[in-house]
Amino acid sequence: LRAARRNARVDVKLALLWCNAATANVARHAKEGKALDVFTVAQHAIADRSAAKHGASLGDLMEAAGAAIAREIATRWAPRETLVMCGPGDNGGDGYVAARLLKACGWPVRIAALALAEDASTAARAARAGWDGDVEALTASSLGATELVVDALFGAGLSRPVAGPAAEMLEACASRDVILVAADLPSGLAGDMGAPLGVCAPADLTVTFLRLKPAHLLAPGRSLCGEIICADIGHPRKAVAAARAEALRLVVNTPSVWGASMPRLEAQAHKHSRGQLGVVTGGPSATGAARLAARAGLRAGAGLVTLFAPPNALLVVASSSTAVMTRAFKDAEALAELGARCDAVVIGPGAGIGEATRANVAALAGEKSTRLILDADALTSFEDAPEELFALLGAADVMTPHLGEFRRLFPDIAAHDGDKISKTRAAAARAGCVVLLKGPDTVIAAPDGTCAVNVHASAHLATAGSGDVLAGVIAGLAAQGAPSWRAACAGAWLHGEAGLALGPGLIAEDLCEALPRALSAFYRKYSA
Repeated sequence: LRAARRNARVDVKLALLWCNAATANVARHAKEGKALDVFTVAQHAIADRSAAKHGASLGDLMEAAGAAIAREIATRWAPRETLVMCGPGDNGGDGYVAARLLKACGWPVRIAALALAEDASTAARAARAGWDGDVEALTASSLGATELVVDALFGAGLSRPVAGPAAEMLEACASRDVILVAADLPSGLAGDMGAPLGVCAPADLTVTFLRLKPAHLLAPGRSLCGEIICADIGHPRKAVAAARAEALRLVVNTPSVWGASMPRLEAQAHKHSRGQLGVVTGGPSATGAARLAARAGLRAGAGLVTLFAPPNALLVVASSSTAVMTRAFKDAEALAELGARCDAVVIGPGAGIGEATRANVAALAGEKSTRLILDADALTSFEDAPEELFALLGAADVMTPHLGEFRRLFPDIAAHDGDKISKTRAAAARAGCVVLLKGPDTVIAAPDGTCAVNVHASAHLATAGSGDVLAGVIAGLAAQGAPSWRAACAGAWLHGEAGLALGPGLIAEDLCEALPRALSAFYRKYSA
């Protein structure tokens, strides 16, 4: 690209082909299990500033970013009437470069700018100077007969709603059947948040740079981005390292995060060496959730799984269990004795809400060698005394709330105007255990702030009992020795893989039976 700028005889198309080698389809990389770091807006700013100290100027980065945008457009669509909307900042500078390169490849391109040249950033002014055509003022009528629009108005650092002509144009784009390509992020979406600040036109393609930002993963931002391409635009390694050192670790949940911790069976393995898992159930009319968790734990590889049931529910669970064993307990003290023999215990699904469950959790927590996976009723039972629950838990325990349960335990954190990642981290720090906050953008945080976002899942998982299966999978992996945060990450991914394989019509029972295929997919594709 630098050669292309110095020598007009260099074919622009060759420069764009060079750029293609440095781009990555985020969905494909996540599916292939490759490592994908996530940087905040502040980290990206650090990387940009540090890049100049190590030989890559902001102009160089902007040239590469614009080339990435142009390259991804040219590989997907034939030349057509194109409008590039440029804002006053560096995001607008990326747009000027993309417009220039598309025009050089024969595309009919117009530029509509939101600000006068003198009001643009220094780098954007330089990029604008490289454009050899007219620059019209952005107005509500700028769209015209345009078929493809490049949104280079505002970048990830946006802190207030889009207004004026920019908002009117975004609304027009959203209402019209035009192809919309976003530079970095769709304008109106703040980089560290999943929710738009105001008007935000959904993109068909988003081309971002260096690393993903939280808004590319958190709902509903992820759906507003369309297909996501992350381009390496030439930040020196030292600049990337400087940015990485400035924040807690945040990653996309892929097998590269937890694959090394997955259980590997030796030839001499037997059921007792594969871990013992206990699952607590409540009364006779509510055993289904616990039975789902138990079967999922068994399918996840635990060698021995036992359902612990009150005496009046023992016959119900025994008559519906085969490989899962059953034991009765009459009180919390008896349950503690049974739990002490287990490597992990699930409590919550179908356990019942109230004092009895609180006593059972307290009794099980007394055995520190047993890891607890808490869900559903075990969380809601402490709604009025969350600090009492937190005092019982250790760093190796895991809680898996949905948003409603999260609000009951962490009302102040949930009410805060923060993003889901920061909220989950705050909850994990307060509770002193791993917190997995479920949703279309499941976030898994350890007490030390290490965090992953899982987007490897299907909307069809939104069905009764799905969360019980997830708790069982996590517990089954934990029982086999997987570290708790990694077990939670692996459980979320495998649960999602099973859901993706099953598709429409799945029910929770199907997920248990699909786990062998999900595990096989992992060991076949990703295991070293």
